Amino acid sequence: MNGNIDFDSYADSYDRALAEGLAVSGESREYFAGGRVEWLAGQLRRLKLVPSVVMDFGCGTGSTSPLLLEHLHAGQVLGLDTSKRSLEAARRDFGAERIQFSLVDEYEPTGHVDVIYCNGVFHHIPLQERGPTLQKLFRALRSGGLFSLWENNPWNPGTQYVMSRVPFDRDAIKLSAPQARMLVRSEGFRVLQTDFVFFFPRLLKFLRPAEKFISGLPLGAQYQILCQKPE
Repeated sequence: MNGNIDFDSYADSYDRALAEGLAVSGESREYFAGGRVEWLAGQLRRLKLVPSVVMDFGCGTGSTSPLLLEHLHAGQVLGLDTSKRSLEAARRDFGAERIQFSLVDEYEPTGHVDVIYCNGVFHHIPLQERGPTLQKLFRALRSGGLFSLWENNPWNPGTQYVMSRVPFDRDAIKLSAPQARMLVRSEGFRVLQTDFVFFFPRLLKFLRPAEKFISGLPLGAQYQILCQKPE
């Protein structure tokens, strides 16, 4: 998504490069994607929200979109990205009647999306474009719709190390949870909660059941800002 990075050039190697970077954690990208979607699904269950339309913003090659469809019990998933080649791969591998993919620039927000999921995208967006990007997402959501913003936690040393190993993440402009909260509030969103996840590597996976009790500690490898478009 970064205007300074040509993600078309990484369309064929993205998954491999990310897997190599994450290898130090002992887990695959599927583990982390599944964990994020399950975390969000639990929150939607508590809110008694079954979304008709979910947006996968910055979907890349599309591997998370089927997870969103399944675990959020969505009626439809729309994946958006800036990379044409990544979207070609997404359509080939995951395109379906209920999963559609489109370029960000070709999408016109109509205020009909119930939930927007966005992982690891904003650290690739130049600072001056983050506000306008959030404005577009704000317009895409219906009143009361939710925005699930996931980012890598720069306060976690393991995250810093993993990002240094991934070619397209090395020069990313990271944002902390407080910075992310300030950013979404500046564009009209109401922050509902902040959660930190992925505290323990595979070597310490026996401690993972405790993560739900310590999600308020700003130490997890990633965080989610769950926010809402006011009704």
